[in-house]
Amino acid sequence: MTEISGSADPARTIATLWGRRELPRRGPKHTLTTAQVVAAAVEIADRDQDLTPLSMRRVAESLGVGTMSLYTYVASREELVEVMLDKVHGEAVEQLGTHRGTWEEGLRRVAQVNWDLHMRHPWVLQIFTGRPPLGPHTIEKYERELGVIEGIGLTDVEMDAVLTLVLTHVEGVARRRVEADRAVRRTGITDEQWWRQVEPLVSEVLDPSRFPLASRVGQAAGQAHQSSHNPEHAYAFGLDRLIQGVDALLCGRDDRP
Repeated sequence: MTEISGSADPARTIATLWGRRELPRRGPKHTLTTAQVVAAAVEIADRDQDLTPLSMRRVAESLGVGTMSLYTYVASREELVEVMLDKVHGEAVEQLGTHRGTWEEGLRRVAQVNWDLHMRHPWVLQIFTGRPPLGPHTIEKYERELGVIEGIGLTDVEMDAVLTLVLTHVEGVARRRVEADRAVRRTGITDEQWWRQVEPLVSEVLDPSRFPLASRVGQAAGQAHQSSHNPEHAYAFGLDRLIQGVDALLCGRDDRP
């Protein structure tokens, strides 16, 4: 199931993200904070490694309060998911820190921080962020990520495009890594064990003369990775090619800094 960021009421969500939503003065005494509600929701999603089972009721039960009381702090489950995403983006902000070094090192750091974020919080991959939560952590994360390629000769639009390219690559490969881990949990065997079972069976029925490229390349990749796919190799190989591509773009300009 894919969650869609930006589907909650924009005005209420922005107010909650930036701490400008006022709690009602009347009614029961407020025993929680929005931060506590969000932290409890993140803990549940991390434990499940899945966003689908998350509900306001489960969050309320974990906090020992009634479900309806949570709506004092967040207006809906959709809003809660957006604030959760902004919260974990705060972890990336801390890890990114202040950039020192080359832009190539900076992009590799950005990629690694986002990879680690997806590994810690795999449920983030279930959220479509074409309409990102415009909270303080998300915007600061964007600011710091852009900072690693500031002043290297890219236009503003190109800076955004390069960052999008790197993050999309990381997200895509991280999704394969998470799915592979889920497959291990569900089947009880690792990719390497699966490959050892399947490889000799395929060799018996596959005619190399009919599929020469698939046979040659598939066998080479399978033996190298001991699996049909290696997310870590795909991550490193793709990131190297992306950085080389940006360098080639810059090298083709006379005004390169």
